Parts: sequence; C-alpha cells; structure tokens
Amino acid sequence: MPAGFFEPPRAAAYALRHVRVPAALATASAPANADGHLDVDIAITDGRIADIVPVGTIDPSRGPDLRQASVWPTFADVHTHLDKGHIWPRAANPDGTFYGALTTVMADRQKNWSAADIEARFDFALRCAYAHGVSAVRTHLDSFTSQAEISWPVFAKLRDRWAGRIALQASSIVSMDHFGTDDGAKLADLVKRHGGQLGCVTRISGEDHVGIPPDFDAYMERVFELAEERGLDLDLHVDESGDPEARTLVRIARMATARKFRGAILMGHCCSLAVQPDEAIDDALDACVAANVDVVSLPMCNMYLQGRKAGRTPRWRGVTLLHEMKARGMRVAVAGDNVRDPFYAYGDHDMLETFVQAVRIAQLDHPLDDWAKAATTTPADIMKLPATGRVARGLPADLVVLRARSYSELLSRRQADRVVLRDGKAIDTTLPDYRELDRIVGP
Repeated sequence: MPAGFFEPPRAAAYALRHVRVPAALATASAPANADGHLDVDIAITDGRIADIVPVGTIDPSRGPDLRQASVWPTFADVHTHLDKGHIWPRAANPDGTFYGALTTVMADRQKNWSAADIEARFDFALRCAYAHGVSAVRTHLDSFTSQAEISWPVFAKLRDRWAGRIALQASSIVSMDHFGTDDGAKLADLVKRHGGQLGCVTRISGEDHVGIPPDFDAYMERVFELAEERGLDLDLHVDESGDPEARTLVRIARMATARKFRGAILMGHCCSLAVQPDEAIDDALDACVAANVDVVSLPMCNMYLQGRKAGRTPRWRGVTLLHEMKARGMRVAVAGDNVRDPFYAYGDHDMLETFVQAVRIAQLDHPLDDWAKAATTTPADIMKLPATGRVARGLPADLVVLRARSYSELLSRRQADRVVLRDGKAIDTTLPDYRELDRIVGP
C-alpha cells in the first residue's frame, strides 16, 4: 500500500492525536478555533469512533501526534454520471458547448453503450472515487427505453459489488417528453424495482434548456403522477442554461406545493436563476422553500459549458445562487457531475477537488462558515445516509486525514498524500491507471 503522509496504527484500538476537525462536520465538546476547526484527539476502537476529546487528553502511547493535520469525514457525491464517464478518448466534445456534448453523447450511446462497456467505465470511476475518500455516490443513468434495460441492471450489479465501500444510488435521466409516452410508465416501474429516484431534464429531446418547453406543465404533472403512484423521490436537471427565460424551477416548486407532493425533490444545476431579475429570483426561492426543495450545484461542469462561445471569454460562471438559497434555509450541495466525457472534459471523481473548486468559483469563503457541509453532511442527508459525512462518537471511522492544518492550506495545495480510513483502517489510495480503459475507449 502506498504511504500517505503518515501510517496509522494497525491495532483494533488506537488514537489520532493532535488533529483538527472542521467544527461544522463534528459533534464534540471542544471550542472552535478562529479558523473554524476543533483541536481534538480522536479515539478509534473496532473500526468506530470511540471518543472525540480536547487535544492532549489521550495518552501519547495510543497513537501518532499528527501535528494539527485535518480530519474530515468521507465525502458524498450526490450528482454524477457514471454511465457517461471516461468516454472522452473516443467521444470528445467538438466545440465545448452544451449542444456539442448532447449530440456527441447521443451518438456514442447508440454505438457503444453495451453492458460490458458501461460496467468497465462505471467500476473504474468507483475505484477513483473510493481512493479519493468518497463513500456515497448518486449517479444519473441515461434511461431511454432500450438503454434503460441495459444500464439499470449494471447499476444494480455494481451497487451489490460495492456495498460496504460506496453507498450507490441512481436516478433516471431522460428528456421530459419521454414521460408523455407509454415508455414513461415502464421507466418509472424500472426505477421503482431498482430502488432509484425518478428523474428527467426540463427540456425536450434534442433541445437545449431555453425558455419554457412546449407542454411543460403536462409533462411535469405526469412525472409527479408517476412518482406519487410508486412512492418515488424526484431528482431533476433544471434550467441548465444562461437563458433568463428558462424558468422551470419556480413552476416545478409551485406544482409540488399544489399537489402536496410528499417525496423529496432535488433540483440540479438551476443555472439560469443567476441571470434572472431580482423579482423572479425571489419568486423562485420562495416557491422552493415552500416546497422543501433541495438544490445541488455542479460548479466545474457548469463553468465548463455555460457562456461558451468560440473566440469569446465567458461572461459568467454558470453556477446557481447558492448563497441566497442557503440564507433562506434551503439545503444546498455541490457535486462532481460529469468526468472525462463531452459534458466535462476533466475531473477525477474527487469530491475534495469539487469542494475546493466550488469555494473558488462560487466564493464560498470570507467566511467559509459551514460550507464544508456542502460536500459531506448535506449531500449525505439528501441521500438519507445519516451516518455519512460527519465525525461523531459511535459512527464508523470513515475518515480522510489531510496534511493541511487549516482551510488556507487545504484550499491552496492539492492534498495528494491524504490518508483514507474505512472502518478505522487505511485503504490503498492508488488510483486506477487510464490504460485499463484503452480496450474500451481507446488510448
């Protein structure tokens, strides 16, 4: 196993001494320092956190002095696309635009997405995420009729294979007009059988997220109806454009309230909200609060696609209004989204990188306050995983130990020598070699 910056004891009971845990992520009786961290010792017994006590409490013989190294819980990625991942070598985006991504993925899916192809890329992605310290993932699965029958069984197979290492969830993704056909009900049944979330994009097949699609209300009412009949939660791709007239977010929230929808609703992207007038923003956020909507922003992917025009510097960042949503008490998360596919050419399933980039892109600093929850506790809560994304007595010792002693150090230098603990034991953090995928996607 490659060494991180330290090697934890291999005993059933030991301690991580002189460490710092972000106060927002921990339950402990210790005062926070000026940087928002708790200076503590953490006792680990039989793979669980036995105690979290003020620094200097635990006898030095029980474990290493980590000299103020940071300890985080493992991460949760609540919005990604593992079925698309890593196809870039054979399916590069021709111009970096949303439409370029859409058409390129469509062609690759029709030609190449067999069960074996998806499983190889999917498993590769999970190995990356696991090595980086991610313990929960919700992936969207392209679920047009013939593809759904291939992709969902692969998901179920890998969910079982990875049980105990990564809690794996899935949501369907199709254009919303798919639910205006007989296949919509069949898809909802398939999602129900596999314990997933019902999802779609708020646009018509082959079109971009502009304006309000024709027959939007009828399609969306049908989505709600199918979810209600089967007791499914909703996970939707919403207003992923810079068009100020793309205002489906508010309509969905009002529809949920009118229907008294009892399921959870997660809305992803919501980019166009950032370019709407203040009165439209207030209306949308009021509706979201009333409907108990959660929002996930995908900062790296959105900044890659939004505002892109050849030969012109982008004029905006593509992210939604995280500060304003959080100020109203909404649960807001950040997530990794696409990785090495036409929708985002880069990435490595590393939620620590996602958090760092989100802080820079969306200015989640000065103060950082409790934004660390956006990549840990909050997505875990959205995924209904109460033991994930936090550091507390009695929970599994699923931890990420970082050399950084402060947020400044964390946000300034890549934490490549992190140590990932699962049930108190250090895992192998070697990342899989891209060459493994050469037989699938080409070198």
